[in-house]
Amino acid sequence: MSQKFIPFNIIEDFMVKVLVKAGIPENDSKIVTDVLVQADKLGFDSHGVNRLKPIYLDRIKDGILNPVTNFRVVKDGPTTAVIDGQNGMGHVIASNAMKMAIEKAKR
Repeated sequence: MSQKFIPFNIIEDFMVKVLVKAGIPENDSKIVTDVLVQADKLGFDSHGVNRLKPIYLDRIKDGILNPVTNFRVVKDGPTTAVIDGQNGMGHVIASNAMKMAIEKAKR
């Protein structure tokens, strides 16, 4: 079986379009795409772009994952927060949680 190599920029464009079509907002689609592509670039193929259909698209279709991520802060302290992701995209939740943590660290 021969291997085909597709440039990352083509994969990224394709993935964003597919995720948007699945109902994920464009900015969130870019976050998810970036995380999955970075996993492949770092050699973590088990957590890369091959998860697009069987994990993310199928779970959205089956109602397991919410395509629109509306997480909520359950408990907020000066240095920590507890976040309920409400079955949204983990990549988006983690990205926002990291931004919150950075802001807390600056204070």
